[in-house]
Amino acid sequence: MSMNVFQESRRKLTLYYSLIMAAFLIVLIFVVHQSMEWSMESEQARELVETAGRIAGGQEYLLQHPELLDDAEDWRMESDRLFFYVFDMEGEPINFSRASGQLEPFVFDIISRWKAEPGEAAVMTDQKGRRHARVMMTAQPMMADGEQIATVYVGKDVTAMYNGLEKATYSLTGLAVLALAVAAAIGHMLAGEAIVPLVEAYEKQRQFAADASHELRTPLSVVMASADLLDNDPSITSPFLKQVVADVRDEVKKMTKLVSDLLFVARSDNQALKLKTSKVDLAAAADQTIRLMQPLADKKLIMLRREGEGSLTAKLDEQKMKQLLLILVDNAVKYTPENGKVTVRVLSPTAGKIRLEVEDTGIGISKEDKEKIFDRFFRVDKARSREMGGNGLGLAIAQEIVNLHGGTINVESELGKGTKFIVTLKNEKTK
Repeated sequence: MSMNVFQESRRKLTLYYSLIMAAFLIVLIFVVHQSMEWSMESEQARELVETAGRIAGGQEYLLQHPELLDDAEDWRMESDRLFFYVFDMEGEPINFSRASGQLEPFVFDIISRWKAEPGEAAVMTDQKGRRHARVMMTAQPMMADGEQIATVYVGKDVTAMYNGLEKATYSLTGLAVLALAVAAAIGHMLAGEAIVPLVEAYEKQRQFAADASHELRTPLSVVMASADLLDNDPSITSPFLKQVVADVRDEVKKMTKLVSDLLFVARSDNQALKLKTSKVDLAAAADQTIRLMQPLADKKLIMLRREGEGSLTAKLDEQKMKQLLLILVDNAVKYTPENGKVTVRVLSPTAGKIRLEVEDTGIGISKEDKEKIFDRFFRVDKARSREMGGNGLGLAIAQEIVNLHGGTINVESELGKGTKFIVTLKNEKTK
C-alpha cells in the first residue's frame, strides 16, 4: 500500500510538472505567433500606405497636368504581388495595375463593400476560394481643389506569407510537443529521485513500527498476566489498589490493541498478509459481533440489531471478516449517542456480489472528512476518539481487509444524521 502511495505521488508530480510545462509552451507559442503576425502585418501595412500615398500623389499630378498623360509611362508595381486600382467618384476606373486573374474578383468584392478609412490597412481572407487567399489592402483619397475626385486602392497578395507563418507555427508546435515529452520524462525521473529519501524514511519508520510492535507483544502479555494475578490475589483488599490494578489492565488492553493494529498495518505494507479462505457464514459472524458489542451498546441505551439473511455462506477469511465486522460495529456504537440505533445488514447476493451494511444514527461525517476517514491515524472527532481509546487505524485496517478480498468499501454520511458503511465482496461459490 505504501509503495502505491509513493508511486501515485510520483505520477501526480509528473502530471503537475507536465501541465505547467504545457501551459508555458502554449503561451509561448501563442506569443511568438502573435508577435510574428504583428511584425509581418505592421511592415506590410507601412509599405502599402506609403505606396498608396505615392500613387495618389502621382495620379493627382497627372490630372492637374493632362498634357503629360501621353508621355507618362505605364504604372507598374515593383512586385507582381502588389496591385492598385484608381476609381473616380462614379466608380469608373482611371488607372490600375491589375491583380492576378484568380484574385481580381475577390479584390473587386472587397472594394465594393469596404468602407476604408485613409491610411487604414486590413487583411481580408477569401473563404470561398480553394486557396483561402489573403489580401492586405489600403485606400487613399485623391484630392483636387479641396475635394475628393477619386480613390486609390492598393493591395498585396500575402497568402504565401501567412502560409509560411502557419507552417512555422506548426513546426514550433511539433517542437513544443517533443520538448514536452522530454520534459515529462525528465520530470518523472527527477520526481523519482526526490521521492527516494521519503521512501527510505518511510521504510525505516515502517520497519521500526513492525519491530517495536513485535517486541512489545511479549512484555504486554507479561504485564497483563501479572495484572490478572494481582486482580485475583485475595490478599489485596484495598479498594484503591484494586482500582489501580483495573486501570493497569485497561491501559494494557489499549496498548495491546494498538500494537496489534500497528503490526497488522506493517504486515500489510510488507505484503505479508495472506488470506486463509474457508466457508464462512457471514450472518453467523454478524450475530457473534453483535453479541460481543451488546454490553457496550446497552451502556449507551443503543438499539443494536441485525437485518437481512438468516444464513449466507461465502468463501472468505473468517478471522479477517470477523475483525472487519467488529471494527465497523465498534466504530458505529462509539460514535452514536445514547438512545441511538445501529443496524447490521447481511444482504442476499446480487450480480455476483455480497453486500454488508453497518448503519448508525450517530454524529455523521462531514464532506471534507469523507475522503480522509480511511487514512491511517485520521480521526473525525479527535477529542472523543481519545476518550474512547481510538487510535485512527480501525477504518484503515477495514479497508485493507476488504482490498485483500478484492472488494470495495464505501461510506454514505451526513453530518448530524448518521453514517452507513457499505462493503461489497465477490460471491465466490463454496463447495
